[in-house]
Amino acid sequence: MRISVIVHPNSKKERVEKDLLENLHVYVHKPPLGGKANKAVLVALTKHFNTKKSNIILISGEKSKTKVFEII
Repeated sequence: MRISVIVHPNSKKERVEKDLLENLHVYVHKPPLGGKANKAVLVALTKHFNTKKSNIILISGEKSKTKVFEII
């Protein structure tokens, strides 16, 4: 399953939310430097979908706010 995620780095409160259009928004504490925010998003998605880190792969958007992940 592929999901599109909108990332909000440097947030005060970490959370995963869906908006009215069913887009997934992930808010993380980490800054978008050196892949820190991407790693934090990966951890947030593993908790949200209750799966292992190895089951979630970043497909595209490594340096963008909009990312596509594949969940196995």
